[in-house]
Amino acid sequence: MIEWINTILQGLLLGCLYALFASGLSLSFGIMRIVNIAHGDLIVLAGFSAAAITAPLLRSGIPLWATVVIFFAIVAFFAFANYLLQRYVLNRTLGRDLLAPLLVTFGFSIVLQNAMVEIFSANVRRIDLGEFATASWSPLPGISLGVLPLVTALTAVVLILGLQWFFRVTPLGRAFRSVSDDPETAQLMGMNPKNLYALAMGFTGATLAIAGIFFLMRAAVAPTDGPARLIYAFVAVIIGGLGSLWGTLVGGILLGIAQAIGAALNPGWGILAGHLIFLLVLIIRPNGLFPKTLDR
Repeated sequence: MIEWINTILQGLLLGCLYALFASGLSLSFGIMRIVNIAHGDLIVLAGFSAAAITAPLLRSGIPLWATVVIFFAIVAFFAFANYLLQRYVLNRTLGRDLLAPLLVTFGFSIVLQNAMVEIFSANVRRIDLGEFATASWSPLPGISLGVLPLVTALTAVVLILGLQWFFRVTPLGRAFRSVSDDPETAQLMGMNPKNLYALAMGFTGATLAIAGIFFLMRAAVAPTDGPARLIYAFVAVIIGGLGSLWGTLVGGILLGIAQAIGAALNPGWGILAGHLIFLLVLIIRPNGLFPKTLDR
């Protein structure tokens, strides 16, 4: 019994990492109706950037607080970079045809993957946190939880809670919801949808950078791992329901628990179990478990 409780808890913590992957994708689709094929590659690029900058500093004995400052700087950089990407590239592809942004972001994905191989080589990388990466906490006898996965899960919950509050309460959040629901009417009310889309993509950049940093803290990653992260993000978003941030969290958790249980039954069944849960949700509720707008 204890083993299964451990398995489910590990799956829950893994699912929160998947929710981090998916939160930015949920934002980009929920506000701009853009499916960003390069989302997974941007996650990997953010993690690789953090690893490349912090690796020599950590070896030289840099204090932990300085590393955290660097991580925040990388998050801010990716928020700004995504803002520029949306404002000067993706805004030109917006319209009734969803194929144009798909093709542009698909091409961007290929460019990013090849650029990372050229810059970082094809070798895997990770952010080595030393003893913190392997530290564990035992709330009950027989149950052991990693401190880093717990921090990741807490970050995911706080991030999604903060985004929910932001979109529901703040004037800018309400403006995002307005241009998402009816951009023509919002423009008549004096809003500039394209500027708001760029700001929203900046939020997306911040979330994916956070996800990428935690991803490389927890695992060794190759430059070509982006498409796999994109698939997990897609699955979490679709299970939870398009446009629902809380649904994205639930979708990621269900995916993580399914993979953990599948791997416990047979080491080769982990990924398969996640896809089976995805298929089951599509059959029972094609629109996802919580198909709501961003304000709910």
